[in-house]
Amino acid sequence: MPLTMGEKIKIIIKRRNKTISDLADMIGQSRQNLTNKFKRDNFSEKELHEIAKALDCEFIGTFKMNDTGEEI
Repeated sequence: MPLTMGEKIKIIIKRRNKTISDLADMIGQSRQNLTNKFKRDNFSEKELHEIAKALDCEFIGTFKMNDTGEEI
């Protein structure tokens, strides 16, 4: 089963020796709000880019069309 976006972010947080509270501070959100986003696995693309920047990563969100292979 594929990892959820929240699970992926938690892996990166751990590898960066940070906590969810640290990440919340880095992106200007409350810990409670960010924890709720993890529970719902509900992140906007804008938030994913902010999280990636805060964790020194690059977020690449694309769609790949099955019939043509084109990535958008």
